[in-house]
Amino acid sequence: MQKFKSFFVFLMMVLLLSSCGEYHKVLNKGKNTEKYKLAVEMYEQGEYKKCIPLFEKLVGPYANKPQMERIQYMISDCYYQNENYSMSAYYFGKFITNYPESSKVEEAAYLAAKSHFLAAPVYTRDQEDTYEALTSYQNFIDKYPNSELIEEANADYDILNKRLERKDYEIAWQYYHREQYSAAIMAFDIFNEEHLASEFKEKALYHRFKSAYYLGMKSIMNKKEERISDAILSQRKLQNAFPESEFIPETEEMVKKLQAELLDTREQLTTISENN
Repeated sequence: MQKFKSFFVFLMMVLLLSSCGEYHKVLNKGKNTEKYKLAVEMYEQGEYKKCIPLFEKLVGPYANKPQMERIQYMISDCYYQNENYSMSAYYFGKFITNYPESSKVEEAAYLAAKSHFLAAPVYTRDQEDTYEALTSYQNFIDKYPNSELIEEANADYDILNKRLERKDYEIAWQYYHREQYSAAIMAFDIFNEEHLASEFKEKALYHRFKSAYYLGMKSIMNKKEERISDAILSQRKLQNAFPESEFIPETEEMVKKLQAELLDTREQLTTISENN
Protein backbone atom coordinates (compact mmCIF):
# COMPACT_ATOMS: atom_id res chain seq x y z
CA MET A 1 0.00 0.00 0.00
CA GLN A 2 2.79 2.39 0.94
CA LYS A 3 4.66 1.53 -2.28
CA PHE A 4 1.49 2.30 -4.26
CA LYS A 5 1.16 5.72 -2.60
CA SER A 6 4.79 6.54 -3.31
CA PHE A 7 4.40 5.52 -6.95
CA PHE A 8 1.24 7.64 -7.27
CA VAL A 9 3.01 10.73 -5.84
CA PHE A 10 5.95 10.10 -8.17
CA LEU A 11 3.61 9.78 -11.15
CA MET A 12 1.86 13.05 -10.29
CA MET A 13 5.20 14.85 -10.01
CA VAL A 14 6.27 13.51 -13.40
CA LEU A 15 3.01 14.64 -15.00
CA LEU A 16 3.28 18.06 -13.34
CA LEU A 17 6.87 18.56 -14.47
CA SER A 18 5.93 17.40 -17.95
CA SER A 19 3.04 19.86 -18.04
CA CYS A 20 5.23 22.75 -16.83
CA GLY A 21 7.88 21.81 -19.35
CA GLU A 22 5.35 21.84 -22.18
CA TYR A 23 4.00 25.21 -21.04
CA HIS A 24 7.43 26.87 -21.01
CA LYS A 25 8.33 25.24 -24.31
CA VAL A 26 5.27 26.72 -26.02
CA LEU A 27 5.69 30.06 -24.24
CA ASN A 28 9.32 30.52 -25.24
CA LYS A 29 9.67 28.62 -28.51
CA GLY A 30 6.19 27.70 -29.71
CA LYS A 31 4.48 29.00 -32.81
CA ASN A 32 1.88 31.71 -32.40
CA THR A 33 -0.88 29.24 -33.25
CA GLU A 34 0.39 26.94 -30.48
CA LYS A 35 0.50 29.81 -28.00
CA TYR A 36 -3.01 30.84 -28.94
CA LYS A 37 -4.38 27.31 -28.60
CA LEU A 38 -2.69 26.76 -25.21
CA ALA A 39 -3.73 30.18 -23.90
CA VAL A 40 -7.40 29.55 -24.77
CA GLU A 41 -7.30 26.08 -23.20
CA MET A 42 -5.78 27.45 -19.99
CA TYR A 43 -8.26 30.33 -19.93
CA GLU A 44 -11.19 27.94 -20.21
CA GLN A 45 -9.68 25.86 -17.39
CA GLY A 46 -9.37 28.94 -15.17
CA GLU A 47 -5.56 29.06 -15.16
CA TYR A 48 -5.62 32.84 -15.59
CA LYS A 49 -2.17 33.63 -14.24
CA LYS A 50 -0.45 31.35 -16.76
CA CYS A 51 -2.57 32.73 -19.59
CA ILE A 52 -1.28 36.25 -19.28
CA PRO A 53 2.31 35.73 -20.58
CA LEU A 54 0.92 33.77 -23.53
CA PHE A 55 -1.66 36.40 -24.42
CA GLU A 56 0.88 39.21 -24.01
CA LYS A 57 3.09 37.53 -26.63
CA LEU A 58 0.15 37.29 -29.03
CA VAL A 59 -0.93 40.96 -28.89
CA GLY A 60 1.59 42.04 -31.52
CA PRO A 61 1.39 39.12 -33.97
CA TYR A 62 -2.43 39.04 -33.91
CA ALA A 63 -2.98 42.79 -34.20
CA ASN A 64 -5.73 43.55 -36.77
CA LYS A 65 -6.61 39.86 -37.03
CA PRO A 66 -10.07 38.42 -36.17
CA GLN A 67 -8.69 36.56 -33.14
CA MET A 68 -7.52 39.82 -31.57
CA GLU A 69 -10.99 40.71 -30.28
CA ARG A 70 -11.12 37.48 -28.30
CA ILE A 71 -7.49 37.78 -27.15
CA GLN A 72 -7.99 41.30 -25.86
CA TYR A 73 -11.11 40.36 -23.94
CA MET A 74 -9.52 37.25 -22.42
CA ILE A 75 -6.33 39.05 -21.32
CA SER A 76 -8.50 41.75 -19.72
CA ASP A 77 -10.45 39.10 -17.85
CA CYS A 78 -7.26 37.27 -16.83
CA TYR A 79 -5.95 40.38 -15.13
CA TYR A 80 -9.35 40.91 -13.49
CA GLN A 81 -9.50 37.32 -12.20
CA ASN A 82 -5.96 37.71 -10.83
CA GLU A 83 -7.06 40.90 -8.99
CA ASN A 84 -4.66 43.09 -10.94
CA TYR A 85 -7.36 45.72 -11.33
CA SER A 86 -5.23 48.52 -12.72
CA MET A 87 -4.23 46.33 -15.66
CA SER A 88 -7.73 44.93 -16.17
CA ALA A 89 -9.14 48.47 -16.23
CA TYR A 90 -6.54 49.41 -18.84
CA TYR A 91 -7.21 46.40 -21.09
CA PHE A 92 -11.01 46.54 -20.77
CA GLY A 93 -10.78 50.22 -21.69
CA LYS A 94 -8.80 49.33 -24.81
CA PHE A 95 -11.30 46.60 -25.66
CA ILE A 96 -14.23 49.05 -25.46
CA THR A 97 -12.41 51.52 -27.72
CA ASN A 98 -11.25 48.94 -30.24
CA TYR A 99 -14.43 46.82 -30.40
CA PRO A 100 -17.44 49.07 -29.76
CA GLU A 101 -19.74 46.71 -31.69
CA SER A 102 -18.62 43.55 -29.89
CA SER A 103 -21.19 41.35 -28.18
CA LYS A 104 -18.90 41.59 -25.12
CA VAL A 105 -18.67 45.39 -24.99
CA GLU A 106 -21.43 45.85 -22.40
CA GLU A 107 -19.81 43.35 -20.05
CA ALA A 108 -16.40 44.91 -20.72
CA ALA A 109 -17.73 48.38 -19.91
CA TYR A 110 -19.07 47.13 -16.60
CA LEU A 111 -15.86 45.26 -15.73
CA ALA A 112 -13.74 48.31 -16.62
CA ALA A 113 -15.75 50.34 -14.11
CA LYS A 114 -15.64 47.50 -11.57
CA SER A 115 -11.86 47.30 -11.99
CA HIS A 116 -11.49 50.99 -11.16
CA PHE A 117 -13.89 50.47 -8.25
CA LEU A 118 -11.85 47.60 -6.82
CA ALA A 119 -8.58 49.46 -7.41
CA ALA A 120 -9.86 52.57 -5.63
CA PRO A 121 -8.23 53.06 -2.21
CA VAL A 122 -9.82 53.93 1.11
CA TYR A 123 -11.05 57.51 1.46
CA THR A 124 -7.88 58.68 3.24
CA ARG A 125 -5.69 58.19 0.16
CA ASP A 126 -5.52 59.63 -3.35
CA GLN A 127 -8.85 59.14 -5.12
CA GLU A 128 -7.81 59.07 -8.79
CA ASP A 129 -9.23 55.57 -9.30
CA THR A 130 -12.40 56.61 -7.49
CA TYR A 131 -12.97 59.42 -10.00
CA GLU A 132 -12.13 57.05 -12.88
CA ALA A 133 -14.62 54.53 -11.51
CA LEU A 134 -17.35 57.15 -11.15
CA THR A 135 -16.83 58.26 -14.75
CA SER A 136 -16.81 54.66 -16.01
CA TYR A 137 -19.93 53.74 -14.05
CA GLN A 138 -21.74 56.88 -15.21
CA ASN A 139 -20.90 56.04 -18.83
CA PHE A 140 -22.14 52.49 -18.29
CA ILE A 141 -25.36 53.62 -16.58
CA ASP A 142 -26.09 56.16 -19.34
CA LYS A 143 -25.36 53.73 -22.18
CA TYR A 144 -26.91 50.57 -20.74
CA PRO A 145 -29.85 51.68 -18.55
CA ASN A 146 -31.62 48.33 -19.02
CA SER A 147 -28.59 46.14 -18.33
CA GLU A 148 -28.86 43.22 -15.93
CA LEU A 149 -25.83 44.76 -14.19
CA ILE A 150 -27.40 48.20 -13.68
CA GLU A 151 -28.45 47.57 -10.07
CA GLU A 152 -24.93 46.59 -9.01
CA ALA A 153 -23.46 49.48 -11.00
CA ASN A 154 -25.73 51.95 -9.19
CA ALA A 155 -24.85 50.43 -5.82
CA ASP A 156 -21.11 50.75 -6.47
CA TYR A 157 -21.63 54.30 -7.76
CA ASP A 158 -23.31 55.24 -4.47
CA ILE A 159 -20.47 53.68 -2.47
CA LEU A 160 -17.92 55.73 -4.39
CA ASN A 161 -19.88 58.93 -3.88
CA LYS A 162 -20.07 58.31 -0.15
CA ARG A 163 -16.32 57.67 -0.10
CA LEU A 164 -15.71 61.06 -1.72
CA GLU A 165 -18.18 62.71 0.65
CA ARG A 166 -16.31 61.35 3.62
CA LYS A 167 -12.95 62.45 2.22
CA ASP A 168 -14.25 65.98 1.56
CA TYR A 169 -15.73 66.13 5.05
CA GLU A 170 -12.50 64.91 6.65
CA ILE A 171 -10.47 67.52 4.75
CA ALA A 172 -12.70 70.30 6.07
CA TRP A 173 -12.68 68.85 9.58
CA GLN A 174 -8.87 68.69 9.56
CA TYR A 175 -8.75 72.43 8.86
CA TYR A 176 -11.07 72.95 11.82
CA HIS A 177 -9.03 70.63 14.03
CA ARG A 178 -5.84 72.54 13.17
CA GLU A 179 -7.61 75.83 13.96
CA GLN A 180 -7.31 77.04 10.37
CA TYR A 181 -10.79 78.48 10.57
CA SER A 182 -10.91 80.48 7.32
CA ALA A 183 -9.88 77.42 5.33
CA ALA A 184 -12.34 75.27 7.31
CA ILE A 185 -15.24 77.63 6.54
CA MET A 186 -14.42 77.56 2.84
CA ALA A 187 -14.04 73.75 2.81
CA PHE A 188 -17.32 73.20 4.68
CA ASP A 189 -19.13 75.61 2.33
CA ILE A 190 -17.86 73.69 -0.70
CA PHE A 191 -18.82 70.41 0.97
CA ASN A 192 -22.37 71.58 1.66
CA GLU A 193 -22.79 72.83 -1.90
CA GLU A 194 -21.50 69.64 -3.51
CA HIS A 195 -23.09 67.08 -1.16
CA LEU A 196 -26.60 68.36 -0.53
CA ALA A 197 -28.01 65.11 0.87
CA SER A 198 -24.89 63.90 2.64
CA GLU A 199 -25.07 61.93 5.88
CA PHE A 200 -22.34 64.29 7.14
CA LYS A 201 -24.35 67.46 6.48
CA GLU A 202 -25.42 68.02 10.09
CA LYS A 203 -21.86 67.72 11.39
CA ALA A 204 -20.58 69.83 8.50
CA LEU A 205 -22.99 72.65 9.38
CA TYR A 206 -22.09 72.32 13.06
CA HIS A 207 -18.34 72.52 12.50
CA ARG A 208 -18.82 75.26 9.94
CA PHE A 209 -20.59 77.28 12.63
CA LYS A 210 -17.90 76.58 15.22
CA SER A 211 -15.19 77.58 12.74
CA ALA A 212 -17.03 80.84 12.10
CA TYR A 213 -17.54 81.32 15.86
CA TYR A 214 -13.86 81.03 16.74
CA LEU A 215 -12.79 83.08 13.72
CA GLY A 216 -15.21 85.85 14.65
CA MET A 217 -14.35 85.91 18.34
CA LYS A 218 -10.62 86.02 17.65
CA SER A 219 -10.74 88.54 14.80
CA ILE A 220 -9.23 91.99 14.76
CA MET A 221 -11.67 94.83 15.34
CA ASN A 222 -12.26 95.91 11.74
CA LYS A 223 -13.20 92.34 10.69
CA LYS A 224 -15.01 91.23 13.81
CA GLU A 225 -18.50 92.61 13.06
CA GLU A 226 -18.74 90.96 9.65
CA ARG A 227 -17.36 87.63 10.88
CA ILE A 228 -19.58 87.47 13.97
CA SER A 229 -22.62 88.19 11.80
CA ASP A 230 -21.59 85.36 9.50
CA ALA A 231 -21.24 83.01 12.47
CA ILE A 232 -24.73 83.87 13.74
CA LEU A 233 -26.16 83.24 10.26
CA SER A 234 -24.29 79.93 10.15
CA GLN A 235 -25.99 78.76 13.34
CA ARG A 236 -29.40 79.67 11.88
CA LYS A 237 -28.68 77.47 8.86
CA LEU A 238 -27.88 74.57 11.16
CA GLN A 239 -31.04 75.13 13.19
CA ASN A 240 -33.25 75.47 10.11
CA ALA A 241 -31.86 72.31 8.53
CA PHE A 242 -31.80 70.25 11.74
CA PRO A 243 -34.16 71.77 14.32
CA GLU A 244 -33.92 68.65 16.51
CA SER A 245 -30.13 68.42 16.34
CA GLU A 246 -28.24 67.54 19.50
CA PHE A 247 -25.97 70.49 18.70
CA ILE A 248 -28.69 73.15 19.02
CA PRO A 249 -28.45 73.80 22.81
CA GLU A 250 -24.66 74.23 22.65
CA THR A 251 -24.76 76.47 19.58
CA GLU A 252 -27.56 78.64 21.03
CA GLU A 253 -25.37 79.38 24.04
CA MET A 254 -22.50 80.24 21.72
CA VAL A 255 -24.77 82.59 19.74
CA LYS A 256 -25.55 84.50 22.94
CA LYS A 257 -21.83 85.10 23.39
CA LEU A 258 -21.56 86.18 19.77
CA GLN A 259 -24.42 88.64 20.14
CA ALA A 260 -22.86 90.14 23.27
CA GLU A 261 -19.51 90.40 21.50
CA LEU A 262 -21.20 91.97 18.48
CA LEU A 263 -22.83 94.68 20.63
CA ASP A 264 -19.53 95.41 22.34
CA THR A 265 -17.73 95.54 19.00
CA ARG A 266 -20.24 98.00 17.56
CA GLU A 267 -19.93 100.22 20.62
CA GLN A 268 -16.16 100.22 20.32
CA LEU A 269 -16.32 101.00 16.61
CA THR A 270 -18.74 103.85 17.27
CA THR A 271 -16.42 105.29 19.94
CA ILE A 272 -13.43 105.02 17.61
CA SER A 273 -15.37 106.72 14.82
CA GLU A 274 -16.47 109.57 17.10
CA ASN A 275 -12.93 110.14 18.37
CA ASN A 276 -11.65 110.39 14.81
